[in-house]
Amino acid sequence: MTLINQRIIKNKVGLLNLAEELGNVSKACRIMGFSRDTFYRYKQAKEEGGVEKLLDKSRRIPNLKNRIDPVTEDAVVAFAFENPAFGQARASNELRKRGVCISPAGIRCIWVRHNLEIFKKRLTALEKKMAEENIVLTEAQVQALEKKKEDDLATGEIETAHPGYLGSQDTFYVGTIKGVGRIYQQTFVDTYSKVAFAKLYTTKTPITAADLLNDRVLPFFEENKVPILRILTDRGTEFCGKHDSHDYQLYLGINDIDHSKTKVKSPQQNGICERFHKTVLQEFYQIAFRKKIYRTLEELQDDLDSWIDEYNNQRTHQGKMCCGRTPEQTFLDGIKIVRQKVDGLNLAVV
Repeated sequence: MTLINQRIIKNKVGLLNLAEELGNVSKACRIMGFSRDTFYRYKQAKEEGGVEKLLDKSRRIPNLKNRIDPVTEDAVVAFAFENPAFGQARASNELRKRGVCISPAGIRCIWVRHNLEIFKKRLTALEKKMAEENIVLTEAQVQALEKKKEDDLATGEIETAHPGYLGSQDTFYVGTIKGVGRIYQQTFVDTYSKVAFAKLYTTKTPITAADLLNDRVLPFFEENKVPILRILTDRGTEFCGKHDSHDYQLYLGINDIDHSKTKVKSPQQNGICERFHKTVLQEFYQIAFRKKIYRTLEELQDDLDSWIDEYNNQRTHQGKMCCGRTPEQTFLDGIKIVRQKVDGLNLAVV
């Protein structure tokens, strides 16, 4: 018996007991807040069937959770896999053409039960089904999966397979130091391991963008024998220009590095660098400028290098691939994946 039912019986029995104790039905009803008719109804119910008869009986007809026949439900679920990009209203219209009559609300109820109520969940389920059953995708399914990749990129979810697969580079305005002028930070983050590199400059030019790669990034990757395949940047003038005359573009070409650019006015596509800039601002610059007065760029660079070293080697990271490891440890563990891919490629060539 539920707690609510126990409470109901206790009140009704209490009314009957109080009336018997006082010997006055009217007084007991006034104290308990019941009418005399209610008292005699309770009394009659108890006499006929005992305490259990005092339970309230609902006149509502039970509303079953699933009143849709299994054939219709299976058709709705199958349609979600066939056309994951369709919403519930369009799915209802299309299913009606096939002789399956169900409202948009009914479709949503079924999708909720099967965890398919939003576009992203339907795509995730399709990817899982494709991997498990090795099915051949239709054109609509392929288009939906391609759209998901574009949306993931737009929200900062970047596909990355191993260290060096994709690097993210951006320019961060630090501020102005008296006697030095405006200060810019060139930033590079490996999207797999989150290993970061940063160098300060007083200008924002293609030369400074290429210098970071030449001075800090490429030597590190070459030392670990990991090639950089592609770099993602925004469309700033320090990164984009004519391939035959732009210093940054020439440097990428010489080192056989592909260049990807974000969409116009879409900084979130380079979200890994943007997030690192928020971290370095909160955990380094805002603290450092309160503790010390910097008079030279080199002095600030030395302290930044110390912080970067701690970031890469000591600070645990909660990124998708790091899972609580430091970026440096994630990078070293990921080198095994690079070796396997290189060895597999060499065997294929032989």
